[in-house]
Amino acid sequence: MDVSTLQWSITIAITCAVLLFDVVVIARNPHEPTMKECALALSVYIGAALAFAAYVFATAGRDDSGNLYGTQFLTGWLVEYSLSIDNLFVFIIVMSSLAVPKKYQQEALMVGIILALIFRAIFIALGYQLVSNFSWIFYIFGAFLVYTAVKLVQSYRAHEEEHPEENRVVRFAKAHLNVGDEWRGLKLFWRENGVRIVSPMLIVIIALGTTDILFALDSIPAIFGITQEPYLVFTANVFALMGLRQLYFLLGGLLQRLVYLSLGLSFILAFIGAKLVIHALHKNELSFINGGEKVIDWEVPTLLSLGVIIVTLVVTAVASLAKDRRDRSAEQVDAR
Repeated sequence: MDVSTLQWSITIAITCAVLLFDVVVIARNPHEPTMKECALALSVYIGAALAFAAYVFATAGRDDSGNLYGTQFLTGWLVEYSLSIDNLFVFIIVMSSLAVPKKYQQEALMVGIILALIFRAIFIALGYQLVSNFSWIFYIFGAFLVYTAVKLVQSYRAHEEEHPEENRVVRFAKAHLNVGDEWRGLKLFWRENGVRIVSPMLIVIIALGTTDILFALDSIPAIFGITQEPYLVFTANVFALMGLRQLYFLLGGLLQRLVYLSLGLSFILAFIGAKLVIHALHKNELSFINGGEKVIDWEVPTLLSLGVIIVTLVVTAVASLAKDRRDRSAEQVDAR
């Protein structure tokens, strides 16, 4: 895919402009957004992603394997969006555990999203260098995604709860910084009686930042399993992260009702992991595997990947809501 320096510059400039606009708007009027605000903003971001997909379909053509770049973008966007929704669960835990006032949650979420974009951009650059120079890295990426999928299933079966607000970095910060009790938005430091006070918002940012790094470790190998085009990888991540802040407030308790989301994501990650291993076997250059020659002559088409991901997400959502409905009905019966 031929992407000019001008296209990259325009894309990065628009991304920065949207983020800056969001930061300015939130800083001027920190508040809990209304459902109308969230729905409007979310529809704009999703509409922009679909419009961009249409642009890629119309202008970019196909790769050497015959896969449409537009299909690659749509598939990558869906994968990253589903992983980002999982990220929201962790954001909810952080906000609740650290008692972030509703008024300032927008600011905390905005910082979390900006950090996620920064970390993913770094990992995209590193990932692209790896896949460009070492075809065997797909074996490692594939194995890592399958391992992550297994861990997700195990944590679901064990009913383990995530506690990102208790990780070592956060505990170290709490122990070594003079953290106050007052919330002043994104003002992270001030002095009282000559003593420097650290805002609890800084602890929230540290918790979100460390969480973003862990999620980037999952999402970047996953998106490279869909496309190796850095421009599509970057834009899929940008569009997936845009609107997460509004989605957080719009869905609210619904996120807690998607009880099978982790299982759905584990299946998607395992599928993409298998796809990466198949790709590695197709591109094989390791001398100790089949004498450095390709092992198989077939790769998983992007269109098939898109279908599997859409079906998995739909089944996951329907099954989750059905279980939630049954549980609520059972609670009502017991209450009688």
